Amino acid sequence: MIPSEKQLLEAACHFGHRKEKWNPKMASFLYGTRRGIHIFDLTKTREGLEKTCRHLKKLQTEGKTILFVTTKQHSIPMVENMAKHLGQPMVTKKWISGLLTNWSTLKRRLKYYLDLQRSFQTGEIEKYTKKEQTSLRKKLAKLDIALAGVSKMSGLPDAVFVVDAIRDRVAVLEAAKLKIPLFGICDSNADPDCFTSFIPANDDAVKSLSLILSTIENELLEASPKKAPMDEELVAA
Repeated sequence: MIPSEKQLLEAACHFGHRKEKWNPKMASFLYGTRRGIHIFDLTKTREGLEKTCRHLKKLQTEGKTILFVTTKQHSIPMVENMAKHLGQPMVTKKWISGLLTNWSTLKRRLKYYLDLQRSFQTGEIEKYTKKEQTSLRKKLAKLDIALAGVSKMSGLPDAVFVVDAIRDRVAVLEAAKLKIPLFGICDSNADPDCFTSFIPANDDAVKSLSLILSTIENELLEASPKKAPMDEELVAA
C-alpha cells in the first residue's frame, strides 16, 4: 500500500536541502521553503512513489532484472535486504566504474570471481601451495566486496534504481548513456532529467528512506516475482 501524505510527513519525506543547494529542475516538486530548507509537495512525492512502484512492479512481475544501487551508509542494510528478498542484484559497497558501460570487460572479471569462488567451495584450491592459497583468498575477499551483489547478473540489467542521485551519479550517467530505464529518489539538489520515474523526497533521513524503500519492497513482493531470493541463488551456485 502506498503511504498517505500524513505518513510521508511523519517520516520526514518532505525535507529537502538548503535552498542555495537546490537544482531548479526540481522546482515543480517543491511546496516552498521553511527556515531556508526546501519543502517537498507531498502530493507530488506520493504520486512519484506510486508511479515508480507501478513501473518496478511490472518489471518484477515479468522476471526482469532491476539493479539496486546505494553507497549511502545508513541505507545499505535496507537495500541489501530488499534486493535479497526480491532476488535482484545490488551495488552497496562501491560503484565499479564501467559496470554498465564496459560490461563486456566486467563480465570476464565476474567469471574469474565465480571460478575462484567455486574452487574454494569444491576444494580444488587445495592443489595450490599454502602461500598461493593465502594470496587467492585475499583476492577473493576483495572481489567479494566488489562483485558479490552482481554475481548473478548474466547481462545488463533491465532497469536501475538509485537511492541517491548525487552520491551515485556515475551509476545514473552510465544507465542514461545506455538508455537503461532509471528509477530512484531525487532530493531537491538532484537532476531528474535522466530518470524514467522518480520519487521527489528526502534521501537523507533514515525514516524517509525506510518508508520509501519498504513500500517499494512490499509492492514488488506482491508482484509474484519469478526470481528466487538472491541468498538462495548464492547457496545453489
